[in-house]
Amino acid sequence: MRGEELKLPFYAKATLIFIGLFALFTVLDITQNIIVPLVFAIVIAIALHPIVNFLVRLKINRVIAIVLTLALTVLVIAAFSALMISQGIRFSESWPILSEKFNGFLNQTITAASRYFDINPQKIHAWIAKATSDIINTSTAAIGKTIVIISSALVVLFLIPVYVFLILFYKPILLEFIYKLFSQNNQNQVGEIVTRTKAVVQSYIIGLVIEAVLVATLNTMALLILGIDYALLIGIIGGLLNIIPYIGGVVAVALPMMVALVTKSSPWYAFYVLAAYYFIQLVDNNYIVPKIVASKVKINALFAIVVVIAGNSLWGVPGMFLSLPLLAIVKVICDEIEPLKPGGFLLGDTMPPLLKIKLILKKSKK
Repeated sequence: MRGEELKLPFYAKATLIFIGLFALFTVLDITQNIIVPLVFAIVIAIALHPIVNFLVRLKINRVIAIVLTLALTVLVIAAFSALMISQGIRFSESWPILSEKFNGFLNQTITAASRYFDINPQKIHAWIAKATSDIINTSTAAIGKTIVIISSALVVLFLIPVYVFLILFYKPILLEFIYKLFSQNNQNQVGEIVTRTKAVVQSYIIGLVIEAVLVATLNTMALLILGIDYALLIGIIGGLLNIIPYIGGVVAVALPMMVALVTKSSPWYAFYVLAAYYFIQLVDNNYIVPKIVASKVKINALFAIVVVIAGNSLWGVPGMFLSLPLLAIVKVICDEIEPLKPGGFLLGDTMPPLLKIKLILKKSKK
């Protein structure tokens, strides 16, 4: 009958969900060159929106306010890029010396290991030479593809500011469109979701910037105290890599340890670098992230790691940076819509009381 609600068995619902997810991820993969810069632009526009509103409240024309905000943002990014390029040029000038020292250290390590494990060192050297040759051949074959990727990346970098300007300019139309998608009865709920989504993205982006600055400062200070060369460059790289949760911190410590091994007389300096970075990670994980980054929406570590890996598989490095903001938005939506609240609880890190768990287990046994 027309008034009756269509009820599907569980296996049919599960099949439809899996087919829908497969279709969604296929579309996201195929259209990534369009979607990724657009998502970046939306996130950046939400983060810059309070600055635009502040300038508008000062009686500045809205278009001029948007242009001034974008110009200031581009200027900050350009100054930071200039600093990184200057430090990178200095590092590249010393790269042949570092490479020679690293090869000497590697040869010493191979000789010691071959004596300890009773292995012919020539076999190890032959294996390393073969692996290096394979890497070079693979890299040579990928040069053309890399040039294409870099060219498309440059196009995207020019597109994102245009997208950000248009999103900020047409914000009233976009918001009105979102409200018109839903009935009048759901307007309050939609407004709450939009407000919370803006607050989450803004606090998350600002928190990430603060976290990157603090971690980069701590890294640089630790490396300067230990007397490690190129402390500023390596410290900033570590702060940027640390934005990628749970994975970036592990990758970030490898570079300063290698520099310490080839520039210092004692290999203990590499251990000191590892210990310093471990302490900084403890401070970051137990104070900076909970107090600054995750103050609005808390995502548990399991889904954070899974979504970062999934983002990398789907969109590469940009997907790793976008994965957590998008997951936070999904959690906000789940928390506001009654049928989806179990999903929001699953994504969060609020542990249920132990007594409640025991009662549930007792009921399940009866």
